[in-house]
Amino acid sequence: MAIKTEKIILNGMAGNMDCAIDWPDTPIRGWALVLHPHPLHEGTRDNKIVTTVARTCAQNGLVAVRPNFRGVGLSEGEFDKAHGETRDMQMLIEQIERLYPEVGHKKWVLAGFSFGTAVAAQLYAEQKEAQHQLPDAMMLLGPAVWRFQYRDIELPADLLVVHGEKDEVVPLQEVFDWIRPYQIPVTVIPEATHFFHGFLIQLKRLIQIKLDQILK
Repeated sequence: MAIKTEKIILNGMAGNMDCAIDWPDTPIRGWALVLHPHPLHEGTRDNKIVTTVARTCAQNGLVAVRPNFRGVGLSEGEFDKAHGETRDMQMLIEQIERLYPEVGHKKWVLAGFSFGTAVAAQLYAEQKEAQHQLPDAMMLLGPAVWRFQYRDIELPADLLVVHGEKDEVVPLQEVFDWIRPYQIPVTVIPEATHFFHGFLIQLKRLIQIKLDQILK
């Protein structure tokens, strides 16, 4: 299937927010917000994990939104350790719902990779606290939530967490220590490192299974 990518500028708290939107050429079934890794370590919306998630979502009829965090690409502002980035994402959701009503009020998916998981988890908590629409599915890949956590969080019971056995950036034991109180399973890909080199097919398969649960 063909996927058309649109570049747009939305408004963040620090100014312009540089976004890419991947539009499927099939009937729209909802949308996905996909968040990238650490901006100060070359993380962008074009990261291969982010684009793998976005492409899989688009292939399932979801409009995939990939913002650049503050200081990346044309996005204004400076890195804010997930605080400002989370506020920006709240503003992004409001703008997507307003600008694309045919998309914004259908099912939606929230996904993050590495630093993006910290923003995703705290965005989920902010949305719930404000009694706004919560995602129908949530995915945290190579999570590092606790490293940038500024508030208490809740996690959905059906959360998909995927981590590499040999992650050299975020050791697997750290993930277990963080998630143990939530009693949420972690899917471990044997031999995989932080960036899932050589394991994107397995990762895509796990994402597809999760999407099938909400789109069937």
